Amino acid sequence: MPPGGTFETLARRRALARLALFWERLWPALWPALGTAAAFLTVALLGLPLLLPGWARGLFGLLFLGAVAYAAWRGARRLALPTPDAADRRLEQASGLPHRPLAALADRPAASDPMALAVWEVHRARAAASIRRLRVGIPRPGLARRDPIALRAALGLSLLAALVVAGPEAPERLRRAVIPAFAAPLPPPALRIEAWITPPAYTGAAPAFLDPAGGAVSVPQGSRLQVSLSGGTGGVPDLLLGAAATPFRALDARSFGAEALLDRGARLAIRRDGAEVAAWTLSVQADQPPVAAYTDAPGRAPRGLAIRIPWRVEDDWGVASLVAEIRLKARPDAPPHVIEIGLPAGQPRQARGVVGPDLSAHPWAGLEVEVTLLARDGAEQEGRSEAAALTLPERSFTHPVAQALIALRKALSLDPSARAEARRELDRLANAPDAFEHDATTYLALRSARHRLTRDRRPEAVTEAQEIMWETALALEEGRAERTARALAQAREALREALEQANREQQEGRQQTEAQRSETERRIQELRDAIRRHLEALAERLQRENAEAMPFDPQNRLMDRRELDRRTDRMREANRQDRTQDAQRELAELEEMLRALEEGRTARNEEQDRQRQRRERGQQQMGVVQDMVRRQTEMLDSGHRRAEAETQRRDAERRSQQQLNRFPWTQSPQLQNQQQQLQQQREGAEAQAREQAGREARTQRALRRALGEVMQQFGDLTGEVPPQLGRADQAMREAQDALSESRDAREAQQRAIRELQEGSRQMAQQMQRQFGQQQGEGEEEGDEAGEMMGEGEGQGEGQDQAQDQGPGRDPLGRRTREAPGAQDAGSDTRVPDEAELLRTRRLQEELRKRGAERGRPQEELDYIDRLLRRF
Repeated sequence: MPPGGTFETLARRRALARLALFWERLWPALWPALGTAAAFLTVALLGLPLLLPGWARGLFGLLFLGAVAYAAWRGARRLALPTPDAADRRLEQASGLPHRPLAALADRPAASDPMALAVWEVHRARAAASIRRLRVGIPRPGLARRDPIALRAALGLSLLAALVVAGPEAPERLRRAVIPAFAAPLPPPALRIEAWITPPAYTGAAPAFLDPAGGAVSVPQGSRLQVSLSGGTGGVPDLLLGAAATPFRALDARSFGAEALLDRGARLAIRRDGAEVAAWTLSVQADQPPVAAYTDAPGRAPRGLAIRIPWRVEDDWGVASLVAEIRLKARPDAPPHVIEIGLPAGQPRQARGVVGPDLSAHPWAGLEVEVTLLARDGAEQEGRSEAAALTLPERSFTHPVAQALIALRKALSLDPSARAEARRELDRLANAPDAFEHDATTYLALRSARHRLTRDRRPEAVTEAQEIMWETALALEEGRAERTARALAQAREALREALEQANREQQEGRQQTEAQRSETERRIQELRDAIRRHLEALAERLQRENAEAMPFDPQNRLMDRRELDRRTDRMREANRQDRTQDAQRELAELEEMLRALEEGRTARNEEQDRQRQRRERGQQQMGVVQDMVRRQTEMLDSGHRRAEAETQRRDAERRSQQQLNRFPWTQSPQLQNQQQQLQQQREGAEAQAREQAGREARTQRALRRALGEVMQQFGDLTGEVPPQLGRADQAMREAQDALSESRDAREAQQRAIRELQEGSRQMAQQMQRQFGQQQGEGEEEGDEAGEMMGEGEGQGEGQDQAQDQGPGRDPLGRRTREAPGAQDAGSDTRVPDEAELLRTRRLQEELRKRGAERGRPQEELDYIDRLLRRF
């Protein structure tokens, strides 16, 4: 017989098998009724029954209820409880047991033969052993066979989506779908009010939303109110702003909207069917006009011919623009001259600055004017400052005809109707050609201005004639080269302003318009033409002064028009592609080339003056180093004296102590008093030594600071600082620390003196390398530096050379070109001529230009940097 535990296990497995069989029969029976109920819930949650009238909704609910009951009845008819034999067959099938071993446990043998009984018991034992492997298996209702296209999954997803759509209204929708409403109509949707105020765009303020419960709101003047009302019952509402009532406009059957412009404070209310729905109290902030004023009295700039106008502006919402209006005091009705003043980006609420325009070329130059600041805000309100009187600076002329033309130009500014007097004055000047060297251009300009005043009766003709007079006066005073240089400077400034404006707009996220690109391209072309005219004027002046044309050097790219064309073409292409920074870089390099060209025309004596000033600065710095050596030596001597006194005092104390130790019985009151005096003297000497060491520490710190300044200045002068000065600074620091702690600083001070002396020699050599080979004066500086060393080196040689100096010789005793017989002396020393100096200068400028091109290989840049430092 199998053990009792085996039958208990078998009983549990049979119960689980019957449950699995019952579920497999129950679920297919319940599915039609559950699917019908799920379809009804989906339709109800979506609110579809609410679209039907009341009686139709009741019929709809009854139909679904009947369908659910019918499906449940049909399923219950097919439902039957599983039998024990069916449970055993499920266990055997799920466990994979053949030959129905569970039936063998209940069977009995028909015969009573002992052998047959024994065999039967063995068979039952094997069947009982297989019970431990029994499995119930997962229930399989078999819905996939009945629903091959998975309508159950689609129905489940639809029910879930309907729940999400219904949200918190799900219980109400189910109730209204089941319970019909035959008497009362559907309640209207809840009343909803949305109101907001949008401030004017120029304020930059965010919209303000109004609380439907009401309250007080403060908004800028010119704001726009927008109100939206939906739901509720009643007719078309009205918007009450103070005493004015504005009806809402209908958006649909239950939604309305209204707008209003707020220019004054008032009580805002929404009224519907005589009842007030919502109300607010609005206070409107009036937009104040901007304030423009001077921070200081306008006047002439400290340098040059410009005027200085310090200004400040402020506004409650920001200043949009600021201009300076200049009116002629003698003619207040004349149109003013307007100067645009740039403001920081973003319409600042407060700003201040200084503008300095140069109006020396204006027809009102030299006359008294009145300047008024005019600020404008985003609301087109204007604020004016007080008028400030000043006299516009004017350029001084020395040529008599130029002076007469400028005086005539000013007279026309004061009285434009005095054309007859101006014509007579122009005739007088044209009839005296000796005053302007019979220059045909000047004569034609005078006649042109005269006929313009005679035949052209337009008011603008006077201004055009004044412009001709100004250009003629400049031509007589300056010459063509100066005029073209001034026009070139104006063209560069105009292009720089256009590129800066485009760069600011790109930083603010705005793109250039086609008109702005065209304007920038026009200014690039004007700069190109101005450079061409200026180069032609320079060539003409060189030809006139030197009787030769401007030499062309293939390596001198400053005079190459093809290079000019390439650079302007690159600027134009960068402008078309909105690469403002590349255009600015090209302009900067072009300005550097022009600046180098202008510097190349500088007179040699100016270059010599600069070199002499740099040499003098270097010699002064070397003198400061020598003074440091002297003061450091004095401090070292003081340290020696202090150490020697300390040694003598210690020797005296040691001898006195040895005498006391040798004859202790000879001590007397007199000897004890002597010991006390020595002790007091030692304490006083130590205190005095500490005080002196503190003073020397402060002196050492001051010397170290002075050395730091000398190192910085010499580095700025030559580009290199001798390393010995750095080691001297370190030694001074060690000496300062030792003196502050009352220790011996002599070793550090001696090292500082040695490094300072060696650093002074290196400074002299650097001065000789950088300045000694120019103008033949380098060796003289080397001798002066050697004399400044203070150690007697090179003094005898300097004295010998001084004996050779005299008329016709340079400081080294060599003959100069101006010396009598210098060309026949047979000397091998040759001073470079002007052409060689110009070529050398051009080579230096080419090296500087190539060094500025950071795209070159690093090895080439390092080589160029070494060449520039050497030469």
